[in-house]
Formats: sequence, structure tokens, C-alpha cells
Amino acid sequence: MQTLAKTEPQLADLKSRLTEIHDINAAASVLHWDQATYMPPGGAAARGRQIATLRQIAHEKFTSSAIGQLLEDLRPYEESLPYDNSEAACLIRVTRRNYNLDVRVPSDFMAKFSSHCAACYNAWAKARPENNFAAVQPYLEKTLEFSREYANFFPGYEHIADPLIARTDYGMKAATVRSLFAELRQQLVPIVEKITSQPPADDACLHQHFPETQQLAFCHQVIEKLGYDFGRGRQDKTPHPFTTFFGIGDVRITIRVNENDLAEAFFSTIHEMGHALYGQGIHPAFEATPLANGASTGVHESQSRLWENLVGRSRQFWTHFYPQLQTCFPSQLGNVSLETFYRAINKVQRSLIRTDADEVTYNLHVMIRFDLELQLLEGSLAVRDLPEAWNERYRSDLGVVPSSDSEGVMQDVHWYSDTIGGLFQGYTLGNLMSAQFYQAALKAQPEISANINNGDYTMLHNWLKDNIYQHGCKWTPTELIDRVTGSYVTISPFISYIQQKYGELYSL
Repeated sequence: MQTLAKTEPQLADLKSRLTEIHDINAAASVLHWDQATYMPPGGAAARGRQIATLRQIAHEKFTSSAIGQLLEDLRPYEESLPYDNSEAACLIRVTRRNYNLDVRVPSDFMAKFSSHCAACYNAWAKARPENNFAAVQPYLEKTLEFSREYANFFPGYEHIADPLIARTDYGMKAATVRSLFAELRQQLVPIVEKITSQPPADDACLHQHFPETQQLAFCHQVIEKLGYDFGRGRQDKTPHPFTTFFGIGDVRITIRVNENDLAEAFFSTIHEMGHALYGQGIHPAFEATPLANGASTGVHESQSRLWENLVGRSRQFWTHFYPQLQTCFPSQLGNVSLETFYRAINKVQRSLIRTDADEVTYNLHVMIRFDLELQLLEGSLAVRDLPEAWNERYRSDLGVVPSSDSEGVMQDVHWYSDTIGGLFQGYTLGNLMSAQFYQAALKAQPEISANINNGDYTMLHNWLKDNIYQHGCKWTPTELIDRVTGSYVTISPFISYIQQKYGELYSL
């Protein structure tokens, strides 16, 4: 058995190298954050080159033979430690897992891909408001080539999307996701049909003029109350909201404000705050190591959707916050009852925009994207035909058709800033996990509901921090879910939640 005395210098060397790599990647992330918030358009070309340079350097350092040798030398020591409770064992294990993936991907590929993503993002940011898919089509075709090339660095896959899915949701495959989605779709479609056959809820109260400054102030007030630490974060505007993690002490969120739709900015703020609470809640000892990440995209999304929907769209939440919202917007909401407002924010409808979709139809939006990207990767769908395929799926699945590509195939940033494949399934996995985690939290701490009704979120936040946030990615998603809920990912808690909440709202 190797002793710490023999391995301490090697472990210290590994941590030092990982910190250096983290810092390089964090610098690249700062450049990306600036690109998506304040950078002038003229900086696009240089910014793409700068980000590519840093990503290539970080990739080369991480996949170096020195890291590989350290991991091999530390293997006996890792195996001598308890799997669950040893920070050193978790660090070595997770670093090795990441190394074994990244070492297969050439550094020059990462540089070219990073540069392309920056150029594609800027093309999308310009083309989207102009409704000009043709302008971004060549970039998207190149993205598809890069995505297939990445997948082929991992020969032996069952489906070409598997390596891309594993990149963000470790342990998941296309076949697993397809099966889970088919089961979920079978349950959701009848619920959607029953609800949308009724007269729609009146949400006119949300579509008045709500000045941006007041919206931002209210959002700031709410997320600070929920636990977001502005001493370790900030909120800025962007075309497509996102959260950026530079370190446990610097986790930033962004927002898009619509002065004629109160819900858009507020719920995207709560959503991004959920991601940020996860980042701010990681154990400080994991700083600047591979452990200082979420367990997966799906687990991360579970936290944003838990706060956004299970908390932020609940009656208990607004029992406390609605009087404050009325005070902020007295002429708009002063004569609107809590019940009317509650029904408005939970209106179920066949809609076009994923980020604005209600809890019942949201996953159908995700399934459309997941199916389309599998077809693109398989070669059964060409990029030039993507807008038509998109519109047809919306017609058949949701009964609505986009009037433009801006609200259709160009509405999401994902394919225009990263790979095609492996990005969207996490949203629905997150919805399923959010219900599982929240059910476990209420079982462990039944007082949480009453506390939320009184505007106290400390118990829920602390439970999530103790059981999920602080552990970062020391466990795989499957291990984490099993530890917290005693089960693998299942649709049952989510369907039960939807049936209970919307059964009451729509008398199902």
C-alpha cells in the first residue's frame, strides 16, 4: 500500500498542474462572458483567436504525458483510499476519467473548434434578429462536421451521438435517452391535449409595460433573498441568458429583459440563479480542480428548474412575494388577484419558444431538438433542410408553426456556440431529476413548504447544498441521484407533480 509520504509530492504536483489548467480555462471563460455581454462587434475575430489559443494551451497541458504519468503513479494510492469519503481519491478518479476522454481529442482540433464556435456565435447573434438563416447555415454545416469528427475520436460507440452525450451527461447514451423520452412523451401528450382543449388561462396581466429598471431591481431583490451571493457574483444582460463559473467566488448570471413580458426576465433569472447556487455551493476545498463542477448537465439543470418551477411557480412562493411585486408595479398589478397571477404564470399552451414554455409542454420542445440533432448526426437530415424539418415537427408535435427562423431554428444559441448533439437532453433529464430531488428534500424536511410560504428559503437551500452542491462532481450523476433519492432517473415523481399541480389548476 502506498503511503501519503510517498505520494504527497506527486499529489501536490497534480494539483498544481490542474490549478494552472483551470486558470487558463477560466481566463477563456471570462473572454467568452465579455463576448456575450459587452464586447463591441469589431472584436469578434480577435476574440475567437484569443479563446482558441487559451483552450488549446489548456487542452495540451491537460493531455500531456506528465499528467498521464502522475495519474498512473497515483493509481495504487487512490485504490487504497475509501471510494466515497476521500477527497484525494475522488480528485484522482475524476481527473483520470476526464483525462481518458480528452486525451483522445487532438489539441489542434480543440483550437480550430473553439475558433469556429466564436465565429459561429457572432454570425448567429447577427443573423437571428435579421431572420437570416442562410447567413449562418455554412457555419452550422461546419459545426456538424466538427461534431461528427469529435464523435469519431471515440470509435466503438453504439450511436454517433453517444460520445457527445457522454461529454455533458456522463453515463447516458442515445438509446437510454430515447427510451426515457418515449415513456415521458406517452404520459405528457394526453395531459397537454386535455389542458389545451379547455379555454386558455388569462395571462394578460403579464403582458403590460414593465420598465426594465424595475424588473431588474425586483429580480435582484428576489434572488438575493433566495440565497444568491452578490459578493461572489453579478447579473448582466445578454441576447441568450447563461451562467458562467470562473471560480467558487465568481459565479455570474445573465438576463434578457422584455418590457412587455414580465415572466421572461423573472423566470430566466430564477433559472440562472439555480445554476449559480450550485456553483457557489461547491466545497471550497475543490476550488480550481476538476471536482469544482456540476455532476452533469442534467444535474445542473435539475437545480435551475427546481428553483424556477417547483419553487418559483408555486403558490407558496407567490403568497410571500406577490404583495412585493404589486408594490413594485402598482398600476399594472395592483388590481390583479394572486389567483389570477398564479394561473397566468402557470398557463399551459402550445407555444413556439422553448425558454418561455410551460412545465407541461417544455419537454416536448426538448424532444424535438434531440430528435433533430440525432438526424443531423446520422446524416438523414441536411442542415439546409433543418428549418423546414423544425417547422414540421412543431406543426405535428405542438400544433404551432414559427412565422420566422428567428423564432424557429435560430431561437436557441446551443448549436451556434458548441456541438450539435449532447446539449439538449440535459434539460429534460434536469426536469425529471428536479422533481426527484425536491421530493427527497420534502421527505427529509417536511417544513420546507411552510417555510417557503413565509418567505424563508434557508432550509431548502441548505439541504440542497449539503446533499448536492458541496459535492461538485466527486460522484457520477447516477451515483449522486441514487445517494440523494435512492433511485435512478425516473419519470414518476415529475409526472406525479404535473398531475397534482395542473390537475388542480385545470380540473383534470
